[in-house]
Amino acid sequence: MSSLTNKRILLGVSGSISAYKSPDIIRRLQDLGADVRVILTSGGAQFITQLSLQAISQHSVHDNLWDKEAELSMSHIELAKWADLILIAPASANTIANLANGQACDLLTNVILATDARLMIAPAMNQQMFQAQSLQDNLAQLRQRHIAIIKPDSGAQACGDVGPGRLPEAADIARQVAKQFESTQLSGKRVLITLGATIEPIDPVRFISNHSSGKMGMALVNRCIEMGANVTCIYANINATLNNKATNIHALSADQMHESVMNNINQQDIFIAVAAVSDYQVKKQQHQKIKKSKKSLILELVPNKDILADVCKLPNKPWCVGFAAETQNTLKNAEIKLKNKGCDAVILNDVSDADIGFNNDENQVTFISKKQQKNISKNSKSKVAEKILNIFIKEFL
Repeated sequence: MSSLTNKRILLGVSGSISAYKSPDIIRRLQDLGADVRVILTSGGAQFITQLSLQAISQHSVHDNLWDKEAELSMSHIELAKWADLILIAPASANTIANLANGQACDLLTNVILATDARLMIAPAMNQQMFQAQSLQDNLAQLRQRHIAIIKPDSGAQACGDVGPGRLPEAADIARQVAKQFESTQLSGKRVLITLGATIEPIDPVRFISNHSSGKMGMALVNRCIEMGANVTCIYANINATLNNKATNIHALSADQMHESVMNNINQQDIFIAVAAVSDYQVKKQQHQKIKKSKKSLILELVPNKDILADVCKLPNKPWCVGFAAETQNTLKNAEIKLKNKGCDAVILNDVSDADIGFNNDENQVTFISKKQQKNISKNSKSKVAEKILNIFIKEFL
């Protein structure tokens, strides 16, 4: 089954009697793993209440472009950046005409003009309206802009007419939304991704680790699978849900991860080293808990094996992408890593910013290769993963 795991779907509900299906659409999107928020137009509000949509989505419903409180944070811009996909269901004839003509007459149309998210509409209206030449011309114009259109069902309508224009069932709409995230860009490619924070024991109770949650790595795993890749996921300590479509291998320490990577790297086409691997381990791990005393405790640390560098040294190495989590001299340090490790690209992540990177759902990175440096602005880790892979595929594949 297709999945919307960790995807952010913005549902636009416009003026059609079919708006009564909107709560079920939200439910079916959630069933596939999506986080759903809603924009309700003034026309849509004639057929469904904010309270119903809010109760099902578990988020406040947005309906007013001129809401002073919302506009303090530029609500339409924030929603535009938040969404991975905007679905208008039902899409009325008026909303379709506004989209075709680039209108910015309400919150929904403003958000659409301000977003780079995928856009999908599900027309729903009287059969005569749907078959009108002007409506069909507007749909043709939207198709030319690569806007996905869900074909309406045909049958008896609320007005008593029979013909095309009925909104499809919610489950069918959700499945079609999920298919929008599937592609063939990595079809047949084998991708190995490491993620999470390694743990280096001090004694049976204590350990050395870091703040990595594994969310960025898992976003890359999910997107690679959506793009058709065969993915091997080697994970350490994570706070993210594994994708059961990947081959998942648990490797908690740096040594375990090194061994797992080297055992699985043959025949891989791409290696993405996202895991925050500890640079050091304790030389002498204690078999019993170290008891507290008033004396200072000195631990001798020894370097761990360098997983990325060792993969890059292989005679038939895959394309290699490393992550550089930096706090100072970020660009310079990332460029040094690109050169010293021998990888093809490095993703620079400034983890000194508490709003991105470790333990956050959003990230902001820079893609660095020998040919280019491309900034990827702050966004959901799912969107950032997609943009990283699109840049990588364009340069190397």
